[in-house]
Amino acid sequence: MEVRKAIQLFRNMGIRYTLYRISYEVKKRTGILKKMHPINQAQKHFISLEKWRSIPFKFSDVSQNLVDAERQPTEILANKAEQILKGKIQFFSYEWKDLGSGYDWITNPDNGYQYNKDLHWSDITDYSQTSGDIKYVWEKSRFTYLLTLIRYDFHFEKDLSEFVFSEIESWIDANPINQGPNWRCSQETSLRIFNWCYALSYYRDSLALTEERWSKIQHVIYWSLHHVFHHINFSRIAVRNNHAITETLFLALSNIIFPFITETEKWSQKGRKWLEQEIDYQIYEDGTFLQFSMNYHRVVIQLMSLAIAVTEKNKQRFSDTFYKRAHKSLNFLYQCTMDENGYLPNYGSNDGALFFPWTDSDYRDYRPQLNTLHYQLTGHDLYRDNAITEDRQWTVSINPKNNFNKLEKINNKPQSFNNGGYYIYRNNDKLTFIRCGNHKDRPAQADNLHIDIWIGDKNILWDAGTYKYNTNPDLINYFVGTEGHNSVMVGGNNQMLKGARFIWYFWTQRISAQWTETENSLIFSGEISAFRFLNRKAKHRRMIQISKDKKQWRVTDEVYNLPDVECRQIWHPISDQVKIVPMQNEAQGVKSYKSDYYGEMQEKKSCEIPFYQHIITDISYIE
Repeated sequence: MEVRKAIQLFRNMGIRYTLYRISYEVKKRTGILKKMHPINQAQKHFISLEKWRSIPFKFSDVSQNLVDAERQPTEILANKAEQILKGKIQFFSYEWKDLGSGYDWITNPDNGYQYNKDLHWSDITDYSQTSGDIKYVWEKSRFTYLLTLIRYDFHFEKDLSEFVFSEIESWIDANPINQGPNWRCSQETSLRIFNWCYALSYYRDSLALTEERWSKIQHVIYWSLHHVFHHINFSRIAVRNNHAITETLFLALSNIIFPFITETEKWSQKGRKWLEQEIDYQIYEDGTFLQFSMNYHRVVIQLMSLAIAVTEKNKQRFSDTFYKRAHKSLNFLYQCTMDENGYLPNYGSNDGALFFPWTDSDYRDYRPQLNTLHYQLTGHDLYRDNAITEDRQWTVSINPKNNFNKLEKINNKPQSFNNGGYYIYRNNDKLTFIRCGNHKDRPAQADNLHIDIWIGDKNILWDAGTYKYNTNPDLINYFVGTEGHNSVMVGGNNQMLKGARFIWYFWTQRISAQWTETENSLIFSGEISAFRFLNRKAKHRRMIQISKDKKQWRVTDEVYNLPDVECRQIWHPISDQVKIVPMQNEAQGVKSYKSDYYGEMQEKKSCEIPFYQHIITDISYIE
């Protein structure tokens, strides 16, 4: 089996990935990586504070953006700002943790583990049982909470600039260049500087921004860019997902934002080329995204909005493909959005990422970010609510000059996104969302032929979510495995064979997928190769019959070439209002888990139906 797994890994990931990983390990073990990312560097100083203030800061001009905006001093915003000022941080847009005013920036608040800030970042492991989930250390160091304080200052006409710059200075003093956990990830480094840029833009003329602080900040900016540029192939080759888009965007914008740093001319030129390559590769032609994740797709939406805002303001537009992919991408997510609350299926990896939180909206509400990109591309808002449009007011600096068509929801007609492998059907207030895909890029979860059903704002058949990337193996296997989805397991096995970390072997692949229509129903038929580690000819076929006028679904599952192994149909219903009635055998109630937000988990009750080879199950929702 080990030989088969090695062959699988090579076939799945390719020679470019394999050779890079080998060379990376050589550089790490020989000390070359440490020489590329040196520590104990002399202070870098490029421009005085007075001179910097005298030239245009070509980042998103958040002060100018809101000149004519209405102030909306909400209670939600006031409460958030009050908690932040007391030393509390909202982790993953959900749970507030009290870190205290003297937080050291390197202690994991989830388990109390303290990282060694004197270690070079390459000597720090980001996944271990002892240290726990490193994302808990990175969360405050992203500085997204600064945007909440900026919004608070605008809407309540306050000035928290001293607190903001003292937080930035505290981080700088506690995190020496290229040392400790907060230099471990280039994406985190990029996001941190983006959010510092928002603070520099809004508080540009504040007395709290002193010459001493500005000197420290520009030193860290330089070494952050240096770090990202000299480590970019890790994201572009070994990872190749939203990390690569974030980091190449950081480099692409560097010469616009920091023209006083000479190297940015080279870094920006290369970063721009790489960014356009990543967008072209990672966003498929139908607008779906290679990570097969709704939330990571929204991450890319936000990054594209920032990219368009800064480059168009400075008359440096991206390629036509960049804009076309942006529009297609927006359309896919919009078609999956519930109008009642802005939620989408909690499908794929969900790590709680919301890079630039410019509204009071709940984290699961995608409308603010979709609206901003739609406005940039079409010149029109998707939504009229000020609580939603505030996001684009902070983001968009100039009137859009693009002329893409305004999007409209498609109802009573099935939609197929074949590149990504998504099939959706909206009728009345129902959304049936089906995944049936090929994998030319690495899958994160064993969830092919999963079905998600919504009625209005109710997710009546749900995806379990993600919970944490670093927790006990049983929970990881549950959330990323087939058991956390509305699909089929065979003999207790996932559709694919789980490897270490984010690795899967024997990727599932779509064999066929199609819609047919009768007078009263829409019928989806999909077939995948799955469980090939049990039998290389194993297949799973699913047919879903969707009633046009009733809240009823009939699901037929067939498993081929595994005749003697007991299978299980897995269902995660919202409540007893969802009636699940198999035509053979009986549904068995089982304990399950649901995670709507990263790090949060609820115990639920789901059901499983045992069968061999073939089963038909009726599902209905009773109001």
